[in-house]
Amino acid sequence: MFDSLRVPVIAAPMAGGPSTPELVAAMGRAGAFGYLAGGYLTAASLAEQIATVRRLSDAAFGVNLFVPGIRSIVDLSGYVERVGREAERYGTQAGEPRWDDDGYSAKLDLLVESRVPVVSFTFGVPSDSDVDRLHEVGTTVVVTVTSPEEAREATEVGADALCVQGFEAGGHRSVFHDDPDDPCGGPLYGLLAGLRLCSAVTDLPLVAAGGIVRGADVAAVLTAGAVAAQLGTAFLRADEAGTNAVQRKALDDGGRPTAVTRAFSGRPARGLVNRFLREHTDHAPAAYPQLHRLTKPVRAASGQAGDPEAMSLWAGQTYSLAGGGAADEIVHTLWGEAREALRRATRRFE
Repeated sequence: MFDSLRVPVIAAPMAGGPSTPELVAAMGRAGAFGYLAGGYLTAASLAEQIATVRRLSDAAFGVNLFVPGIRSIVDLSGYVERVGREAERYGTQAGEPRWDDDGYSAKLDLLVESRVPVVSFTFGVPSDSDVDRLHEVGTTVVVTVTSPEEAREATEVGADALCVQGFEAGGHRSVFHDDPDDPCGGPLYGLLAGLRLCSAVTDLPLVAAGGIVRGADVAAVLTAGAVAAQLGTAFLRADEAGTNAVQRKALDDGGRPTAVTRAFSGRPARGLVNRFLREHTDHAPAAYPQLHRLTKPVRAASGQAGDPEAMSLWAGQTYSLAGGGAADEIVHTLWGEAREALRRATRRFE
């Protein structure tokens, strides 16, 4: 699938707003590839987005789903109190820290019925039967992995390709089994190391993700064996992205470091460091999606107030090097830079 792309660049699924049908369609028109983010959407809303993509473009596209995890039974009372005080600060109320499966079954049924070309999974592997259902309608199944152990597991379940996520990536780490005693949820592998280790345990095509914002980065992962490069942060400021205006400004300013935190969702994720992240990271339990539900009203109120200090400002380590503009122009620039980088490298071997 991905090795046939005219431009081997993929716009990553970015849940919560940044991924839009317009962005996905623009990627397809540019000869690249885009994902809709099914996370946090209802099946009905996702169906509308799929229909919009198909109205705007006839290019192939994908949809990403979150694999439901085991419900955490950790005591949340202390963190509920902390977030309650944050809610008062912004004139709102904390959300209900409830567990749910994000409507997984209904959305999977929709994707089978809609015959979406590519379906990717984050936070774990789908069941054998889910993979079989997707294969029966011609869908390519991709699983996001962060370690060679996860690569083995995804291969065994019948995935057609893997997306290898390095620790540089913005947003949630796709660890299958989130270790509550590890602030990052599990072992950290840089992208190039992850590609090398995963390629040693599977023959599946590998897509590279994590810290890729320039064309030279695309060239680097292609020469390291990836069939395509998946970029999220590089498209956060695209004209077609649905990125919140407050987050756009924080990205534009470029002065904040990034860090991994569970403070906003209960799962480890990389974002720009702000007050909420600094004050609550050390107290946040491993309880997803309970913390996501709990902090959602605070994050929304912070954004509405134009205050970035209590928002989840997801971004990769190299975010300050990314730019903006129309998505097709970003793709064109990336591919031009990648080709030039490969030409320069080739001359070194002559």
